[in-house]
Amino acid sequence: MSIETDHGAPASVTKRKVSDRTIAISCLAFFFGMVGMAFAAVPLYAMFCQVTGYGGTTQRVEQMSDTILDKTITVRFDANTSGGLPWDFRPMQRDVTMKIGETKLIKYEARNITSQPTSGRALFNVTPMAAGAYFNKVECFCFTDTVLKPGEDLEMPVVFFVDPEIVNAPELKGVNTITLSYTFFPIPMPAPVAASAEVNKTTTSGQL
Repeated sequence: MSIETDHGAPASVTKRKVSDRTIAISCLAFFFGMVGMAFAAVPLYAMFCQVTGYGGTTQRVEQMSDTILDKTITVRFDANTSGGLPWDFRPMQRDVTMKIGETKLIKYEARNITSQPTSGRALFNVTPMAAGAYFNKVECFCFTDTVLKPGEDLEMPVVFFVDPEIVNAPELKGVNTITLSYTFFPIPMPAPVAASAEVNKTTTSGQL
C-alpha cells in the first residue's frame, strides 16, 4: 500500500523530486561560487605578484632610495607590441649601467603609424624573475593607459632604482644584469568626454 500526497503522487516520488531539486540547486551554487572565486583570484594574484615580485613583477614606490652602494648593475630595456597594435615602440637607449640604489630616468618612445587614434596598455616584467621584488619604479608610463593620435610620437619616462637589498638575495648572487621588458596591448578607445556627458544627459532626461 503506497502513501499518497495531497496532490495524488506517491510520497516516495515527491521525496525523490525534492532530493533532485536540492542536488541541482547545490550544484548551481557550487558552480557560481567557483566562478566568483576565479574572478576574485585575479586581483588577489596581481596583489601577490606586486608584493613579492613573483613572475618578474616590479614594485611601485613613492620614495627614492636613500642608500647607494659602491656596486654597479646593468639594466637592459626591451619593447614589444602585441594583438596587432599599430605602434612603433622602442626604448630610447638599450641599457644603462648604474650603481645599486641609484635613481635613474630613462625613456621609451611610441609612435602611432596609422591614420586613426589608438589606445594601448603596457604590461611589464623583469628577468631574472626573482629580481622583480627589488626593481622599484617611482614613475612609469605603464601606470596609466596611453592614447596616441594619428601619427603621434610620444616619449614616455621611467624613473626607477634597484633596491640595495638585492645583494643579500641568495638566489640573485652573481647576477649583474637585469632586463626590463614592456609589451603594449591594444585596448578600446576611451569614450569622448562630450559624448559621455550627452549620454548621461539623455539618460537623466529619460528618467524625468
